[in-house]
Amino acid sequence: MVVVITLLIGVPVGAIAGYLGGWVDDILMRIIDAFLSLPALLVLILLSAILREIDVPLLKKNSVITISLVIGILSWMTVARLVRAVFLSGRGMDYVKAARALGAGSLLIMVSEILPNGFGPIIVESTLEVGYAIMEESGLSFLGFGIQPPNASWGSLLSDAQEHLTQHPWLAIFPGLMIFFTIISVNYIGDGLRDALDPYKVLTKMEE
Repeated sequence: MVVVITLLIGVPVGAIAGYLGGWVDDILMRIIDAFLSLPALLVLILLSAILREIDVPLLKKNSVITISLVIGILSWMTVARLVRAVFLSGRGMDYVKAARALGAGSLLIMVSEILPNGFGPIIVESTLEVGYAIMEESGLSFLGFGIQPPNASWGSLLSDAQEHLTQHPWLAIFPGLMIFFTIISVNYIGDGLRDALDPYKVLTKMEE
C-alpha cells in the first residue's frame, strides 16, 4: 500500500517536473526539498497520532490503512526525484523528437515514450520503498504508534520482547530476522525485475 501511494504521488510529480522544466520544475522541486527537510520519524509519529484519532471509518486506530497513509505521504519524494531524472534525460532523445514531429501530444509522449524507459529504475526504487516501509512501520510499532496487538507486527513483537531478552532472546531474534530476510528478498526481486525489463539487455539478447 505504501508503494502504491508513493507511485501515485511521486510518478506524476516527477514526470511533470522533468518534462516541463522551467518554473514548474523549480516550484515542484522546492516542495520536494521542503518535504525532505522534515524530520521523518517525528512527523511519522505526529501524523500517526493525529490520523488514528480521526473518526473516519477507514482510518481506524492503529489500522494498516492509517499507517500506510502516514508512511506513504512522507515517502514519495525519492520516487519523484528519480522519475524527474528519467524525464530530464529522456525528453531530449531522438525518439521523443520523432514522436513530437509526428504530432504526438505531451501527455502521450510522457506516458508511451519516456515513462516505459524508466520502468527499470522505478521498479528498483519501488522495492527499496517496500524495505523502507517495513522498517518505518516496525519502528512506529516498536514505539507504540504503529500497528498494535491484537494485530500482528514485527515491530510490536520486538517491543514486547524487551522484557524477556535475558531468558527468551529468540522472541526478539526471530522478528528481527524476518524483517532482515524480507527486505533482502524484496530487493533481490527488484534487481531481477530490473534486469528483465532493461530494454538494452533485451536488445542484446535478441542480437545474440
